[in-house]
Amino acid sequence: MNIDKSNLDTVIGRPVHGADGQKIGDVGQVYLDDQTGKPEWATVRTGLFGTKESFVPVAEAQVTDEGLRVPYDKDAVKDAPRVDADRGHLSQQEEAELYRHYGLEYSEARSDSGLPAGDVSDTDRDRRGQVGHDTSGPTTDDAMTRSEEHLEVGTQKREAGRARLRKHVVTEQETVTVPVTHEEVTIEREPITDATIDAASDGPAISEEEHEVVLTEERPVVQKETVPVERVRLGKESVTEQEQVTEEVRKERIEADGVDESRTAR
Repeated sequence: MNIDKSNLDTVIGRPVHGADGQKIGDVGQVYLDDQTGKPEWATVRTGLFGTKESFVPVAEAQVTDEGLRVPYDKDAVKDAPRVDADRGHLSQQEEAELYRHYGLEYSEARSDSGLPAGDVSDTDRDRRGQVGHDTSGPTTDDAMTRSEEHLEVGTQKREAGRARLRKHVVTEQETVTVPVTHEEVTIEREPITDATIDAASDGPAISEEEHEVVLTEERPVVQKETVPVERVRLGKESVTEQEQVTEEVRKERIEADGVDESRTAR
């Protein structure tokens, strides 16, 4: 099965075997033709830990259960002209050198392989009538899209703290004035009169005698009574504040080289 866009994901990173069945390396990247969008080149990671990448044409490559099989041996792939695989695009001169290395005929005429034509005007206008072409990768359309990041700010609830009610007992000194009554002894003397002579003369004339009086007094008595005096509860209220959010956003800018911007179409 030939390699195409539908099976690119199954090829990248898979082993590459040569015509003799010997493993050459692993597929690193697949380059698409600028004009047709078809796979044209694959890079093969070779060397210790796959540190080198060599280009190999995939026009006659076959996708197998083991990976990718190419009609070249390991030495031919490892000795291919060195091209920077990180640029994402091959120049016309680089393609010509690679084609010569693999013994393939190279032509500047437009074909299914997507090689650029020699006429500059034909190069700048593809088969769909678009003016210009993408030099950094596969051609998409005749315009460049400028994008930028926009901030989308929302809110998220999170715990900011906790409040609780706690009841504990404290002891205080409280003074209350209470009126108390007590009895005291008083001595009353009264003269003997005709009215009291009989009572005073009752009994022996001379004798020893004791007279007793019981005195009483009031003392404060304290009793404690527990009574509810207040109800306390926790409540919540929402307070809205204005808070500024600052973040960096990226924006693309498009600059034109070699163009008179005063003549730019509006």
